[in-house]
Amino acid sequence: MSKPSPEVYEQGKGMDAHNQAMREIRSRKDETYDPREPTRVWIDEDNTPDGVYQSLTIILNTGGCRWARAGGCTMCGYVAESVEGGSVAHEDLMAQVEQCLDHEEENADDECGLIKIYTSGSFLDEREVPAETRRAIAETFADRDRIVVESLPDFVEREKIEDFTEQGLETDIAVGLETATDRVRRDCVNKYFEFAEFERACADARDCGAGVKAYLLMKPPFLSESEAVDDMKSSVRRCAAVDGCHTVSMNPVNVQRHTMVEDLFHDGGYRPPWLWSVAEVLESTADADAIVISDPVGHGSDRGAHNCGECDDTVQNAIKDFDLRQDPSVFEQVSCECERTWEVVLERETGYNQPLAR
Repeated sequence: MSKPSPEVYEQGKGMDAHNQAMREIRSRKDETYDPREPTRVWIDEDNTPDGVYQSLTIILNTGGCRWARAGGCTMCGYVAESVEGGSVAHEDLMAQVEQCLDHEEENADDECGLIKIYTSGSFLDEREVPAETRRAIAETFADRDRIVVESLPDFVEREKIEDFTEQGLETDIAVGLETATDRVRRDCVNKYFEFAEFERACADARDCGAGVKAYLLMKPPFLSESEAVDDMKSSVRRCAAVDGCHTVSMNPVNVQRHTMVEDLFHDGGYRPPWLWSVAEVLESTADADAIVISDPVGHGSDRGAHNCGECDDTVQNAIKDFDLRQDPSVFEQVSCECERTWEVVLERETGYNQPLAR
């Protein structure tokens, strides 16, 4: 990865020693990417406050999250897929959007009512996505019903959000909070802001007619399985209690390349969460005053949330069903002998670096 310029290093935020180690890990990347090609695009269905929508999800390829370029989060490897040099021109970003529209035309029966735009960083950070591009994207999708854009809370500002709300779009800001527990966010994720900053972002979004979708992280490194489950249960409820936060999306850790989690994983010091743990959190927080969802990336693989291998797809299907219907009874319909192993893990696993079961 190209060496970030000095102003990108966020000195004094997070753990400087950790950031130095993470920069070394990330420097192992040797791939290059075309600035006119989006990282990913796909069609899906999503639950929103206005019902279930067909969605077009776009991951723009930018110069990368500024925090990741400084070292960044223990589990996030998305910056390794970013364009070299730290920035992408407006014309190239709009070419990526055009490719995504072509994908929609070829793969969706109708135009998607919901557009979700991510950058693997912060869409509202103008070092990643210039103001000119943000406004052009708002105009491009002005005829849709709803849009979601992702950002760290630092960059959530009224005038940026109004680029979308003034187009008549129902607008949601997706914030990578990871956990409502400041100690876990700081020491396990290496993210520098506190829960109070998330609350501030929710207030600012609410003041200009937008909503917030909180992204949580299940089982960052240095937590046992039971600690991770307890942290997610309390975090879901704390987020749901914040005025303006209408959706909580819980993402189980998947082992990504060029991360500290990958180094721990290869050394036998990390196991992604059990799918039973995901189901347990969703079932127990179904009464929270928010839409609570999860989309386990890489489910069933060693690097993603998994159970024994026999029941992974069945539990994943129950999770997807819950996401759309918010009915916790779906989990009563799935069972497997490995559930007992998971229960023993919850009872007896105390050290993060010695998983009791793979």
